[in-house]
Amino acid sequence: MNTFKVSVQETSNNAIVKFEVNQFITKHQSFEFNNIDEAKNAPLAQQLFYLPFVKKVYISGNFIAVERYDIVQWNDVQDEVSEQIETYLNDGGVVVEESATAKKVAVTVYAESTPNPSVMKFVANKKMVAALFEFTSIEEAKLSPLATELFHFPFVKSVFLDENYVSITKYDITEWQDITVQLREFIKDYIEKGKDVVLPEAVEKLKKSTKQVDSYFESLDDVSKEIVNILEEYVKPAVASDGGNIQFISYDSASKNVSVMLQGACSGCPSSTYTLKSGIENMLKEMLPGKIETVEAING
Repeated sequence: MNTFKVSVQETSNNAIVKFEVNQFITKHQSFEFNNIDEAKNAPLAQQLFYLPFVKKVYISGNFIAVERYDIVQWNDVQDEVSEQIETYLNDGGVVVEESATAKKVAVTVYAESTPNPSVMKFVANKKMVAALFEFTSIEEAKLSPLATELFHFPFVKSVFLDENYVSITKYDITEWQDITVQLREFIKDYIEKGKDVVLPEAVEKLKKSTKQVDSYFESLDDVSKEIVNILEEYVKPAVASDGGNIQFISYDSASKNVSVMLQGACSGCPSSTYTLKSGIENMLKEMLPGKIETVEAING
């Protein structure tokens, strides 16, 4: 049986807290409930409305957002609510019944070029995965039904998934103008049917859960932690917008060398070497004076 883990995420609205689950609990559908009567086909939401401070419940993808009345502060009750949701899910509780009416949001997918001419980014208006994944072969993609199906296209070389987009690397046998519409329609149809993008156990098996990531971070030395934090804050948002990712691999204190892995559109990108040397290397040297000499990259 899959183990559900729930973490508390604050939002910009102090009346609303998101309870993020390590797996998707709806099939790319969204539900909003203003009271217990509206939630008659959503047992999890009904359970939450028994708490007197719950004003509204919103369920979508891999999270439950709850708005509270002003009779309590979230700091006083959020851990208890998180534990209640986690227990309910692990006991096999139903989130929403098939008869529940989802908010009508049409699925849209658009194609976006990247700095890497071999990679196209397909962006959806729905969250598809709770962590990033990269697959370079159909064998690697066993935990991702979407990636597995994409590899059935002979021109697909690798698949990179993050949040609400898929970056696809193609072989040179064809041009994007000949296959972009086909891929976009395939991905849109796949999401509309509510099929699993990755299997529920993928996050844990591939060590992508929040707990596993935090545990790895805590095992690093102090300089490595600083490097990871700099990459997370200053580098990853920029490369994510281009359909890629840069992952910290190691730091050698003797040679002062940093190793990173380039993924998605960054992998094999003609401009990545320049970006690495003129951008990331210089940034790390400036922010960690005397601790960094070189940055080397491995293509994912």
